[in-house]
Amino acid sequence: MTTTAAPGDDTAVAARLEEAVRTVDAPDVVFAFSRDGRTTLRSGGTAPPPPVPREQLRYELGSASKAYAGLLLAELTGSGTLSATDPATAHLDPGHVHGRRSAITLTHLITHTSGLPPLPADFYPQGLPRWATNPYAHYPPQRVVRAFLRHRPRHRPGIRWRYSNFAVAVLGHSLAAATATPWEELLTHRVLVPLGLTDTALHPGGPGTDATGHRADGRTPVPALHIGGFAAAGAVRATPGDVLTFLEAHLRPDTAGPLADALREVRRPVLRRGMRHQHIHTLTWFQHPTDLGPLYFHAGATSGQQAFLGFRPDTGTALAALCTRRCRTHDALVATAYDLLFQQPP
Repeated sequence: MTTTAAPGDDTAVAARLEEAVRTVDAPDVVFAFSRDGRTTLRSGGTAPPPPVPREQLRYELGSASKAYAGLLLAELTGSGTLSATDPATAHLDPGHVHGRRSAITLTHLITHTSGLPPLPADFYPQGLPRWATNPYAHYPPQRVVRAFLRHRPRHRPGIRWRYSNFAVAVLGHSLAAATATPWEELLTHRVLVPLGLTDTALHPGGPGTDATGHRADGRTPVPALHIGGFAAAGAVRATPGDVLTFLEAHLRPDTAGPLADALREVRRPVLRRGMRHQHIHTLTWFQHPTDLGPLYFHAGATSGQQAFLGFRPDTGTALAALCTRRCRTHDALVATAYDLLFQQPP
């Protein structure tokens, strides 16, 4: 395991990040930490250093992409383009009555309270044979929409929480239909460009641009993620620096121009669940308490990579942790990153 450093590091923070990198068993590992705008970055891994420094590559964020989708929903709502209480069917199939489906709003979709299952029922026959490589690639957008319009909800939306890539994919298609703008263009012009995220994309960029993921054995490469019709749920890939810029915007929304109100909105609790309602969610983030204030985070995984995104307004800190090994039971990346953000380096 070797680690590389970025210039200008805070010594104490750098030592904690080096320890975190060594804790994660993966070919490529990057921890990027920001406090009051000062960035400290450490990278390493079990594989030889790639030709392009690890911190300059883009990493697949998987489900952490939902934080970008939720911010876009907040922006479109705040600008009056649409309402978060709009039924998804009103945009995907206007003029038709869909029974209980018509009660599923855009907010239900992003907060996992729509009643939709994690994936469409007809996803599994084509996805399971490709589960270790690219399970989503052959399930196109129109099929996601068709599956939603045919789905028969078992429960009234808003009463149960169930994590659903299907739901957030439907949200993406709903927003695209409502604005008559393709998802990639919509997210790019309404979120990525205003935040200056020039090293963030929704499609693979090839060797030298994107990090290469690996299977659970940590040795076998897997192809770059192709997300099919589930772009809103998991397509984002970004450099560690761009991820930190995204997180820092949540810490200082007043500096984010037209996205300021949306960035404040996605920090507001909207849902409590579980025993004693101890699990708190905002429109996009999981929120946990600390002694000083709330910690916001989201994790993600693809067939060959893992990601953790988190920030704490109370201490002005943000953390991105990324690695190129398929998630396994008891993997250290998310737990190590969460603890680092929760405990606060000196």
